[in-house]
Amino acid sequence: MLYIYAALLLHKAGQKVEEASVKKVLEAAGIKVDDNRVRALIAALNGVDIETAIKEAAMVSAAPVAAAPGAAAGKKEEKVEEKKSAEEAAAGLGALFG
Repeated sequence: MLYIYAALLLHKAGQKVEEASVKKVLEAAGIKVDDNRVRALIAALNGVDIETAIKEAAMVSAAPVAAAPGAAAGKKEEKVEEKKSAEEAAAGLGALFG
């Protein structure tokens, strides 16, 4: 992730995202740089419009958040049903012991 953050920082600053600049950012942060990972990152970003990728990622990550309240409501209903069945079981046991 640190390598990606370095690339995003360079992009946001309006700098060209290339091997030398990514290495400089990482070294400035005190990170031991793995040259192979830097090369792999630069190769993966070749031809990618970073701004578009950021917007698409924001849309994708927003979808699960929107679904969470509905899922939480379903869980609350299950807990209420479980609570009722536990109360019914306790009432049944009370009947056994008078």
